[in-house]
Amino acid sequence: MDDEFDPLDPISFRNDVLNDESTEYSANTESEAIYKVEPQIQNIVATINMGCQVDLRTVALSARNAEYNPKRFAAVIMRIRNPRTTALVFSSGKLVLTGARTEEEARIAARKHARIIQKLGFPAFFCDFKIQNIVASCDVMFPIRLEGIHSEHTNFSSYEPELFPGLVYRLVSPKVVVLVFVSGKIVFTGAKRL
Repeated sequence: MDDEFDPLDPISFRNDVLNDESTEYSANTESEAIYKVEPQIQNIVATINMGCQVDLRTVALSARNAEYNPKRFAAVIMRIRNPRTTALVFSSGKLVLTGARTEEEARIAARKHARIIQKLGFPAFFCDFKIQNIVASCDVMFPIRLEGIHSEHTNFSSYEPELFPGLVYRLVSPKVVVLVFVSGKIVFTGAKRL
């Protein structure tokens, strides 16, 4: 182990991992150990305003794949298969969509949900589409020293393994929260655009 180890320098980290005999990782040359890691979108949360009041009981009784239990939650839960998404429909006419994997998929699904409400006799329309959250993840395929990252970036990170197994790193710009795990898995959340 080097005294000049920088936990965020991928080359020093990679060399440290590759020189550690206890790991399964090996490479003949440094170029073999370099690979591209691209986060995959797991979920997009979007909202729209349908511009009308909605009777949730009517929606729950008339629409397919809709459930409503006002004692548990003040919205109708609607699901469609293509694209496979779930929407929360509130009596105010607001709709929260989850489950989309692309911005275009979220837009199409929100339109479909609004169209279902429209077909039930409400003067609903598609308005104010906005992405509220994007969740993505990736795996760097090598262990990450969370203590090292935390000690070098105490202003932006928190790491309390007794409470949560991952390091929470809060980026300022873009305003994104990154969850980093020892296994090499990383989750990005809080992004509003790609």
